[in-house]
Formats: sequence, C-alpha cells, structure tokens
Amino acid sequence: MKSASERDREFTEFVRTRRAALVRVASLLLSGDQAKAEDVVQVALTRLYLAWPRVRPGTLDAYARRCVVNAVTDDRRSLFHRREQVRAELPEVAAAETPYTDRSAVLALLATLPKRMRAAVVLRYIEGLSSAETAAALGCSEGTVRSQSARALERLRARLPQPSGHLV
Repeated sequence: MKSASERDREFTEFVRTRRAALVRVASLLLSGDQAKAEDVVQVALTRLYLAWPRVRPGTLDAYARRCVVNAVTDDRRSLFHRREQVRAELPEVAAAETPYTDRSAVLALLATLPKRMRAAVVLRYIEGLSSAETAAALGCSEGTVRSQSARALERLRARLPQPSGHLV
C-alpha cells in the first residue's frame, strides 16, 4: 500500500504532465471559453484526486478525460449557466462570412452542435481517440459514438460555406 505522500507525488506528476491536454479538451468542449475550461479542469482534477487511490494506473488518462466531460456536463446543467448573457455590442462580421480556417471560427462552428455531438467530435477527431476510448469517456456505446460523430460531421459540413467553383 502506498503512503499518502507517495500518492500525492504521483498525482502532482500526473497533473504536471497532463493538465494542459485536459484544459485543451475542456476548452474545445466549451466552445473556446478558456476561463471556464480552467475552472472545469480544476473541478475534474479535484474529483480525480479524491478517486486517485482507486484508479488503475493504465486507465488514468481515460478516467481524467471522463472527469472533464462530466464536469463540463455538470457545469452546463447549473442554474448560473442557464441565465441569459447580455452583450453590449453586436459582432461586426456576420457568422456566414467568417472563414473556417482560424481557431475562433472553428470554435464557433463547434458551438453550433449539441453537447453530446460536440464531445464525440472533439474526442474522436481533435483528440484522436478511438471509438472505444471515446465511448468510455462519454459513458456510451461505440455505436452511439459513431452515429453521433457521423451526424455531427453532416451538420458541420452543411454549415460550411460552399466553394464558388471559380478558380482565381
């Protein structure tokens, strides 16, 4: 049995090496809200720390991703999140005119997807997880991951501006 200081050292090393990747996943799941991603990852790491003695070493990354996905879901369910967010100014560029080559445009496009579809796309195509790993992170079957991913990609393709067909 490991001592408390040894477990703390292992957890600290895990956080030091994996935190940035977890924040990236959270940021993508939250449509680019970096501040909220930091908060969500902090909640997820707290939950991971409490479960640390029970988590098998080979499943740490998957368990941590699952903690992040659950923390994002819990955050979205909170009463504070449901309140209307008032903006002082309208955006200067219409959404349809935005090119999809920069990060903010990709995040805006991802934000149009329902949360389960967005999570499937982020974990499968941006994080590069397999269907099985994504299913484990989302707590669903591989078939659900494949169908959610396919539907999400179909929706994203429909929202992309169509090329004019003219060569310059």
